[in-house]
Amino acid sequence: MKAVLQRVKSSRVYVEGKEVASIGEGLNILLGVGVGDGEEDVKKLVEKVVNLRIFEDSTGKFNLSLRDIGGSALVVSQFTLYANLKKGRRPSFEFAEKPERAKELYELFLKKLSEYVPVQCGVFGAMMEVHILNWGPVTLIIDSKEL
Repeated sequence: MKAVLQRVKSSRVYVEGKEVASIGEGLNILLGVGVGDGEEDVKKLVEKVVNLRIFEDSTGKFNLSLRDIGGSALVVSQFTLYANLKKGRRPSFEFAEKPERAKELYELFLKKLSEYVPVQCGVFGAMMEVHILNWGPVTLIIDSKEL
């Protein structure tokens, strides 16, 4: 699994012009599921996300986690994180998991993450408009295969 974490002051998701999710301070997480990903990838990624110290303490150092600040997560499915750009000009997505299995792991990620922090989410497979007020900016990329 791959995730792009963006530390945010706020984030919102709209589908067909209607707001479907919103958070205040926390993380906007773009989540991609790759071929061969499984429950262990979910477990490793959730553990990293909730404990990653990327929020400042009173001295301005990255010493606080999402849990420490009482922040929320807004998770948006993002199969394009598995784009193969090696040939030609149009990305191919053979490394992205098939939608049925990807949705299962996406929903498991939401469930496991919600055991630690409040979670909102986009609509799996929908065309979404994501509004992100990046805080920092702080943007990190995590691959569960590298954890």
